[in-house]
Amino acid sequence: MCFEQGEYNRGIMKDLFGEGIFAIDGKKWRHQRKLASNEFSAKVLRDFSCSVFRSNAAKLASKVYVGALANREMDLQDMLMKSATDTMFKVGFGVELDTLSGSDEISNHEKVSNIGLERNLKENIQVIDNFVYNLIHRKREQMRNEEGEKEDILSRFLIESEKDKENMTDEYLRDIILSFLIAGKDTSANTLAWFFYMLCKQPLIQDKVLQDVKLDTEVRDGSSVDEFVLNLTEAALDKMQYLHAALTETLRLYPAVPVDGKSADEDDILPDGHRIKKGDGISYMPYAMGRMAYIWGEDAEEFHPERWLEDGVFQGESPFKFTAFQVVEENRNATLQNHVHSSYGQGLPLYAFLALTLISAISFLKVSSLQLRTCNLFIIFTVTSLRV
Repeated sequence: MCFEQGEYNRGIMKDLFGEGIFAIDGKKWRHQRKLASNEFSAKVLRDFSCSVFRSNAAKLASKVYVGALANREMDLQDMLMKSATDTMFKVGFGVELDTLSGSDEISNHEKVSNIGLERNLKENIQVIDNFVYNLIHRKREQMRNEEGEKEDILSRFLIESEKDKENMTDEYLRDIILSFLIAGKDTSANTLAWFFYMLCKQPLIQDKVLQDVKLDTEVRDGSSVDEFVLNLTEAALDKMQYLHAALTETLRLYPAVPVDGKSADEDDILPDGHRIKKGDGISYMPYAMGRMAYIWGEDAEEFHPERWLEDGVFQGESPFKFTAFQVVEENRNATLQNHVHSSYGQGLPLYAFLALTLISAISFLKVSSLQLRTCNLFIIFTVTSLRV
């Protein structure tokens, strides 16, 4: 039995995503899945992406620190979205967008990010198309005039397109690239916003995360952001078992895809005896599943990172139980997100780099614990400074 996007879901997403991995099934889905898998496993891309993650997370930490010294309220969710956007554009396209700085030179990006209402959809999609096609054409010209290793995703996809010009057209590349950008940007920023929200509500867990980070990076109190970033290596990340557990617990309660709809490609009978006809729509809810006591125990609704640890070592769960990244054969939408979030294999590097360097601003630079207030569903963080 196979559940696919189906005609209904494809129709909804086609205008924006075209034939990107979110909106297709079958042969084209398998091609993009294989292409993404091969590229994300390349050492040159892993090294490049890790360098970008560290650099942009350091910028974010510095911005938080400056705001903390001024005892200023900050919209952390907005800052996380901008930092994730800058990161994905650099890794994806080799472009320095720098939205976090608030530069006036980002008007095109703001238009790309603001899709707008349905009545404006065609106009906004045209803005997106012009923006992405311009990036493709500029990158192709740049590659013709420059030698050396091609680090960003777009460059590597353009190299692949030379081997199959008939199928990998600019339009096809546009669809792949846009899916990559959205898969990495929105999910990462939103998950991190929830992560810090939970740390604010759980100061004891916040302290445990900080101790985990301080121990495994071997930094001293009062270290600068730059000093901390130098110690933020892949090896150090691998040691941070409690941080991994806390991020995973965030995804359990606040999955990036809280509900997902599919279509049956043939008749079937579900385990509970419910009959499914070919073409029927069927949805499952990772958000609700993460709160079900018969799956996670009586404390299912509690934020409890220790459930992921055994003798202090992180232990994963079956993807049929923990569905945030989901099973490849069962949920194809999550596949690209999984590759984006796990760009060097195990762990959650984009989440971790952003979280760790922001934590460095809170902990090592003499910034006190986060406080928060909510206003119309927006999370506003107050970060105050402890001056010595």
